[in-house]
Amino acid sequence: MAFQIVINLIIAFMWMFLSESYSTPSFIFGYLLGIFLLLLLRRFVPGTFYLNRFIKIFLLIFLFIKELISSTFDVVKLAYIRKPNVEPGIFALPLDVKSSWEITLLSLLISLTPGTLTVAVSNDNKQLFIHAMNIDNIDQSVNSIKNTFEKAIMEVTR
Repeated sequence: MAFQIVINLIIAFMWMFLSESYSTPSFIFGYLLGIFLLLLLRRFVPGTFYLNRFIKIFLLIFLFIKELISSTFDVVKLAYIRKPNVEPGIFALPLDVKSSWEITLLSLLISLTPGTLTVAVSNDNKQLFIHAMNIDNIDQSVNSIKNTFEKAIMEVTR
Protein backbone atom coordinates (compact mmCIF):
# COMPACT_ATOMS: atom_id res chain seq x y z
CA MET A 1 0.00 0.00 0.00
CA ALA A 2 2.77 2.45 0.90
CA PHE A 3 4.53 1.62 -2.36
CA GLN A 4 1.41 2.54 -4.33
CA ILE A 5 1.03 5.85 -2.49
CA VAL A 6 4.67 6.72 -3.26
CA ILE A 7 4.21 5.82 -6.93
CA ASN A 8 1.06 7.96 -7.05
CA LEU A 9 2.87 10.94 -5.50
CA ILE A 10 5.77 10.54 -7.95
CA ILE A 11 3.32 10.56 -10.86
CA ALA A 12 1.64 13.70 -9.47
CA PHE A 13 4.95 15.56 -9.10
CA MET A 14 6.14 14.40 -12.52
CA TRP A 15 2.90 15.76 -14.02
CA MET A 16 3.47 19.08 -12.30
CA PHE A 17 7.03 19.33 -13.58
CA LEU A 18 6.21 18.20 -17.12
CA SER A 19 3.28 20.58 -17.46
CA GLU A 20 5.41 23.41 -15.93
CA SER A 21 2.51 24.43 -13.76
CA TYR A 22 3.49 24.43 -10.08
CA SER A 23 0.03 24.86 -8.63
CA THR A 24 -2.32 22.88 -6.46
CA PRO A 25 -4.82 22.13 -9.26
CA SER A 26 -1.99 20.77 -11.39
CA PHE A 27 -0.86 18.52 -8.51
CA ILE A 28 -4.42 17.30 -7.90
CA PHE A 29 -4.88 16.51 -11.58
CA GLY A 30 -1.56 14.63 -11.56
CA TYR A 31 -2.64 12.73 -8.46
CA LEU A 32 -5.93 11.74 -10.11
CA LEU A 33 -3.99 10.74 -13.21
CA GLY A 34 -1.77 8.59 -10.98
CA ILE A 35 -4.82 6.89 -9.48
CA PHE A 36 -6.09 6.14 -12.98
CA LEU A 37 -2.71 4.75 -14.05
CA LEU A 38 -2.46 2.59 -10.94
CA LEU A 39 -5.92 1.23 -11.66
CA LEU A 40 -4.91 0.39 -15.21
CA LEU A 41 -1.61 -1.19 -14.16
CA ARG A 42 -2.76 -2.84 -10.90
CA ARG A 43 -1.81 -6.24 -12.30
CA PHE A 44 1.85 -5.17 -12.25
CA VAL A 45 1.78 -3.39 -8.87
CA PRO A 46 2.04 -5.62 -5.79
CA GLY A 47 -0.85 -5.75 -3.32
CA THR A 48 -4.44 -4.67 -3.63
CA PHE A 49 -5.31 -1.17 -4.80
CA TYR A 50 -4.70 1.20 -1.89
CA LEU A 51 -7.86 3.29 -2.28
CA ASN A 52 -9.96 0.21 -1.44
CA ARG A 53 -8.65 0.31 2.11
CA PHE A 54 -9.30 4.06 2.42
CA ILE A 55 -12.87 3.54 1.25
CA LYS A 56 -13.35 0.81 3.86
CA ILE A 57 -11.90 3.09 6.55
CA PHE A 58 -14.43 5.79 5.65
CA LEU A 59 -17.20 3.18 5.72
CA LEU A 60 -16.07 2.12 9.22
CA ILE A 61 -16.14 5.75 10.37
CA PHE A 62 -19.60 6.22 8.84
CA LEU A 63 -20.81 3.02 10.54
CA PHE A 64 -19.50 4.25 13.89
CA ILE A 65 -21.23 7.63 13.50
CA LYS A 66 -24.49 5.90 12.55
CA GLU A 67 -24.28 3.57 15.58
CA LEU A 68 -23.30 6.49 17.82
CA ILE A 69 -26.36 8.50 16.81
CA SER A 70 -28.81 5.61 17.06
CA SER A 71 -27.52 4.42 20.45
CA THR A 72 -27.54 7.98 21.77
CA PHE A 73 -31.24 8.23 20.94
CA ASP A 74 -31.85 4.86 22.64
CA VAL A 75 -30.06 5.97 25.82
CA VAL A 76 -31.91 9.31 25.87
CA LYS A 77 -35.23 7.47 25.48
CA LEU A 78 -34.32 5.23 28.44
CA ALA A 79 -33.34 8.27 30.50
CA TYR A 80 -36.68 10.01 29.98
CA ILE A 81 -38.98 7.04 30.57
CA ARG A 82 -40.70 7.37 33.94
CA LYS A 83 -40.15 3.74 35.02
CA PRO A 84 -37.68 2.21 32.61
CA ASN A 85 -37.71 -1.55 32.23
CA VAL A 86 -33.97 -2.02 31.76
CA GLU A 87 -31.90 -5.08 32.39
CA PRO A 88 -28.21 -4.12 32.63
CA GLY A 89 -25.63 -6.84 32.53
CA ILE A 90 -22.32 -8.17 31.33
CA PHE A 91 -22.05 -10.62 28.44
CA ALA A 92 -19.17 -12.34 26.66
CA LEU A 93 -18.51 -11.61 23.01
CA PRO A 94 -16.51 -14.32 21.20
CA LEU A 95 -13.92 -12.62 19.02
CA ASP A 96 -13.11 -13.30 15.38
CA VAL A 97 -10.49 -10.53 15.30
CA LYS A 98 -7.06 -11.80 16.28
CA SER A 99 -4.46 -9.06 16.54
CA SER A 100 -4.10 -6.77 19.53
CA TRP A 101 -4.70 -3.74 17.33
CA GLU A 102 -8.01 -5.11 16.06
CA ILE A 103 -9.16 -6.06 19.57
CA THR A 104 -8.23 -2.61 20.87
CA LEU A 105 -10.08 -0.86 18.06
CA LEU A 106 -13.18 -2.99 18.63
CA SER A 107 -13.03 -2.29 22.37
CA LEU A 108 -12.76 1.44 21.77
CA LEU A 109 -15.65 1.52 19.31
CA ILE A 110 -17.84 -0.42 21.75
CA SER A 111 -16.86 1.81 24.68
CA LEU A 112 -17.42 5.03 22.73
CA THR A 113 -20.95 3.94 21.79
CA PRO A 114 -23.41 5.07 24.50
CA GLY A 115 -24.99 2.29 26.51
CA THR A 116 -22.09 -0.17 26.20
CA LEU A 117 -18.71 -0.45 27.86
CA THR A 118 -15.88 -2.89 27.36
CA VAL A 119 -14.99 -4.33 30.76
CA ALA A 120 -12.22 -6.83 30.05
CA VAL A 121 -10.52 -9.05 27.52
CA SER A 122 -10.00 -12.72 28.35
CA ASN A 123 -6.44 -13.93 28.95
CA ASP A 124 -6.40 -15.87 25.68
CA ASN A 125 -7.82 -12.92 23.65
CA LYS A 126 -10.77 -15.04 22.53
CA GLN A 127 -13.55 -13.16 24.35
CA LEU A 128 -14.46 -9.60 25.14
CA PHE A 129 -16.61 -8.87 28.20
CA ILE A 130 -19.07 -6.06 27.61
CA HIS A 131 -21.39 -4.25 29.99
CA ALA A 132 -24.61 -3.14 28.34
CA MET A 133 -27.15 -0.76 29.79
CA ASN A 134 -30.06 -2.82 28.52
CA ILE A 135 -29.77 -6.46 27.47
CA ASP A 136 -33.01 -7.79 26.06
CA ASN A 137 -31.46 -10.64 24.12
CA ILE A 138 -27.78 -11.56 24.50
CA ASP A 139 -27.61 -13.36 21.15
CA GLN A 140 -29.06 -10.33 19.39
CA SER A 141 -26.48 -8.05 21.06
CA VAL A 142 -23.61 -10.37 20.11
CA ASN A 143 -24.81 -10.68 16.51
CA SER A 144 -25.28 -6.91 16.28
CA ILE A 145 -21.68 -6.21 17.30
CA LYS A 146 -20.28 -9.02 15.13
CA ASN A 147 -22.21 -7.91 12.04
CA THR A 148 -21.33 -4.24 12.39
CA PHE A 149 -18.09 -3.30 14.11
CA GLU A 150 -16.19 -6.58 13.99
CA LYS A 151 -17.01 -7.22 10.35
CA ALA A 152 -16.01 -3.67 9.34
CA ILE A 153 -12.74 -3.88 11.30
CA MET A 154 -11.83 -7.15 9.60
CA GLU A 155 -12.52 -5.59 6.19
CA VAL A 156 -10.19 -2.71 6.97
CA THR A 157 -7.33 -4.70 8.44
CA ARG A 158 -7.33 -7.74 6.16
